[in-house]
Amino acid sequence: MPFSCANKNTALKVAATLNILIHNVLYVYVHHRFGTNKKRIKMIGRGASLSKQMSVSVAAIAVASVFCFLFLSGQNYKVVAIVLLGVVSVLALLFDIVAVLVSCILSALIWNFFFIPPLFTFHINDPADNALFFMYFFIALVNGVLTYKIKQQERKVRDKEEKEASLKLYNTLFNSLSHELRTPISTVIGAADMLKDNYSTLNTDQKSELIQEISHAGIRLNRQVENLLNMSRLESMNVKPRTNWMELHEFFYQLLEQDFYKDHRHRITTKFDEHLPLVKLDGGLLFQIVDNLLHNAIHYTSSAVNVNVNISSAQELFIIIEDNGPGFPETELERVFEKFYRLPGTKSGGTGLGLSIAKGFVESMNGTIQLKNKIDGGARFIISFAAETSFLNHLKNE
Repeated sequence: MPFSCANKNTALKVAATLNILIHNVLYVYVHHRFGTNKKRIKMIGRGASLSKQMSVSVAAIAVASVFCFLFLSGQNYKVVAIVLLGVVSVLALLFDIVAVLVSCILSALIWNFFFIPPLFTFHINDPADNALFFMYFFIALVNGVLTYKIKQQERKVRDKEEKEASLKLYNTLFNSLSHELRTPISTVIGAADMLKDNYSTLNTDQKSELIQEISHAGIRLNRQVENLLNMSRLESMNVKPRTNWMELHEFFYQLLEQDFYKDHRHRITTKFDEHLPLVKLDGGLLFQIVDNLLHNAIHYTSSAVNVNVNISSAQELFIIIEDNGPGFPETELERVFEKFYRLPGTKSGGTGLGLSIAKGFVESMNGTIQLKNKIDGGARFIISFAAETSFLNHLKNE
């Protein structure tokens, strides 16, 4: 029994409703999956060239049409309309307006030629089918255009939010660095002027003290610049680990031989597993990670606090850096890795970037970092890497 015009219109309304449902589900998924990450969005659509978008759109419609022709040709052709509208909805979420319009027109023509009777011709005998075809074409176009307009508006809102975030970041950075860079620079200039103007009248101890002030200020200034450069690398997603075999005893010995640690009154101890293998990691990134964590422990605790570094390896490599200081407030544990975040009431010095950089570098090497308070007092940073390991005799035989 052939469908009446009312039945066909009802079917089209059902198809349109299902299409809207499919569109909304896909929209929520894409927004949840990729968020506001522009790089990821470019990877899946609008960052591609127009020719590539057109090729993908045509290919998607063609694949969906072949699927419908092979598996749904025995069904009512309105079912095919639902499938093709769903594909157009996906393309509208991903691509620019030109590619979306092409997919709308192509899907309508294919639906007409291969599925609306009489088959394999663009002629439509039934006036109701004619109305159905033009309604499909209209719905597909409106769906594609409206989705594109919504995405355009979202991009404008997102760009505005990113500009506001960039301005906030700039102000935070400027306020932080205006003090943190000015202080060591003023120290260097003041000590250098003192040496230059009073060199002949200063005794050896005074000269040595001024030189040491210049050295410490230079180290502090260098740390701030390194942190800014490292944060810039993380923000631009330009961190590509270059792994190599490392001997961790030698690594920590060289790190702790720096003047900063030798001159400081904090006691730093290291403890290694008895049979610690070689590990394949990026030594430069690991140096920055451990150095930032140690510097943080030393800078924000008194000289009476001990800092312990424990290195072990089972299925994963673990580096645990802990102290017996006051620890962190429980309410702040989730925030300490945020950029420019500093605990309220902490002493001056630092930009609040060290822990954020450490976390970024750990994650760039597919590792994890956690902060916990010790039961008996103090903070414990736990770093783990699923790094490739090898004992020396095995490596020699490779």
